[in-house]
Amino acid sequence: MTAPNTVTPLVPTHWSPEQALAVFECLHALRGALWVVYGSQVQQAWRDQLEPEQDMPEFDPDAPF
Repeated sequence: MTAPNTVTPLVPTHWSPEQALAVFECLHALRGALWVVYGSQVQQAWRDQLEPEQDMPEFDPDAPF
């Protein structure tokens, strides 16, 4: 049983540094390719997650500031 604050690794811990670097480089290249194709859409999706679109409150010209 693991302690509650222990993070379980999502990648194998038996890789050599060279293997880990190869995966890192592959992910870096994939990230770059995704950015070229989907960059603006990813930015918008990120904005939407951070601040979901909300309806504007009704405007009352007589309401004080």
